[in-house]
Amino acid sequence: MATTQYIIGIDIGTTSTKAEIFTAQGEGIVQRTIAYPLYSPEPDIQEQNPDEIFDAVINSVSSLMVQSQISPSELLGICFSAAMHSLLAVDQDGKPLTQSITWADRRSAHWVKEIREKHNGKEIYHRTGTPIHAMSPFVKLVWLKHEQPELFERAAKFISIKEYILYRWLGNYVVDYSIASATGLLNMHTLDWDADALAIAGIDPDRLSRLVPTTCCLSPIHAKYAELMGVPEQVPVIVGSSDGVLANLGVGAISPGVVAVSVGTSGAVRTVLDQPKTDPDERLFCYALTEKHWVLGGAVNNGGLILRWVRDNLGDAEVNTAHLLEADPYNILTAIAATVPPGAEGLIFHPYLAGERTPLWGSSARGSLFGLALHHQKAHIIRAVLEGVVFNLKTVLDALQDQAGSVVSIRATGGFARSELWRQMLADILNHDVVVPESFEGSCFGAMLLGLVALGRIPSFEDAATFLGDHHHHQPISANVESYQKVIPIYNDLLALFQPTYGKIAALQASLHRLGESS
Repeated sequence: MATTQYIIGIDIGTTSTKAEIFTAQGEGIVQRTIAYPLYSPEPDIQEQNPDEIFDAVINSVSSLMVQSQISPSELLGICFSAAMHSLLAVDQDGKPLTQSITWADRRSAHWVKEIREKHNGKEIYHRTGTPIHAMSPFVKLVWLKHEQPELFERAAKFISIKEYILYRWLGNYVVDYSIASATGLLNMHTLDWDADALAIAGIDPDRLSRLVPTTCCLSPIHAKYAELMGVPEQVPVIVGSSDGVLANLGVGAISPGVVAVSVGTSGAVRTVLDQPKTDPDERLFCYALTEKHWVLGGAVNNGGLILRWVRDNLGDAEVNTAHLLEADPYNILTAIAATVPPGAEGLIFHPYLAGERTPLWGSSARGSLFGLALHHQKAHIIRAVLEGVVFNLKTVLDALQDQAGSVVSIRATGGFARSELWRQMLADILNHDVVVPESFEGSCFGAMLLGLVALGRIPSFEDAATFLGDHHHHQPISANVESYQKVIPIYNDLLALFQPTYGKIAALQASLHRLGESS
């Protein structure tokens, strides 16, 4: 009888590392999630400890091998997914000189205007596909060069968190085209580092990792780490890709017109093209999956973290109730939101609590509740918050359709996809059928599929669609669509009205914060 074979998909996320063992036929066997903190001693600082993340990766794989009780000899490979835009400076020995600076860190924001105006940022965007924004390692490097020059000069390499894991595992500095294309330093058309971007950042190519395809397989793993995880030293390690593009693969959004909408901590709307493309209005990113698969889309800062903000600041009673009932407080909050009709009786929320990427590309963007009246209660606020996240996603979808054509199908993934209310809200506001595949967490599943393609077990990404099953299917409810069609124009009008004030309110908040600290 043939021995069953397995593959591990690892997703290094912003708030946790998820790892899962799958059979070679794509069936999930065991999953493990290990969370870690995001350090924010000041509002603009959003960092993580790279060694905490490294330990989470080691421990998650070790736990999978113990729980699954599979034989190490049955393991085909390990493939990685990782969050984009992280930056970590390391010395000659590979020791971190900084924390892992995440996409959400805003300390470099004031360099964006200079890059756009003095260094023709528009041309850099059209070559690299990465909007000029504080999220990108390119902008972070400019900030470090000018504001922390001693540290900048000490750094032997500037890498992402996935590169750090791979270096410690394998002893090589490699970066896949996907993670590299999200740095703002990779020329999409040549698949090499962009000389002008590197010159502005003040670095040479030797201070970056070697570029490799996402399907690149490496070995061996250092013996001590292989032993800790319970895997063979020679097991193929597939470098893998970024979480965003793998979410598309993981939900089957690979064909033209098929759009993936994912909402975890942050969110994104993406589709796949066969060649790189940028947006004349610079609203969208374009990142590589492979040399022949390019993901065009827009990312938003404000996804599930907005609901977490509601839980932490408005949900004390619901958290206590959930604790007593041994329930999920988010389920209680969404159940409360469901008691309010679509449109939250005219309460409109702009979800820009963490600044915003698409469609604003402004670190100074701020959130707002507009239309508050005496009849509004907490349930209206919760509903408006959920709706505001989706209204914002619709602005991204509209921009995507401008460049990539009409939507054929929408496939949803991420933590929000667990909520029936949110799934229906997505269908109603986007006015389109929404399908949720069996795997809510598309990036881990996508890493597994990429690994099987890299190992020759699946002929192509298009053939990987046979591994997918549909779990939920939502159609727009006409009465809800009618309500939302009345809200959307006002949402957009308010956005245009508020945008010129975002910089002023952000400056005011910073000034008052400093006054508060000094008093």
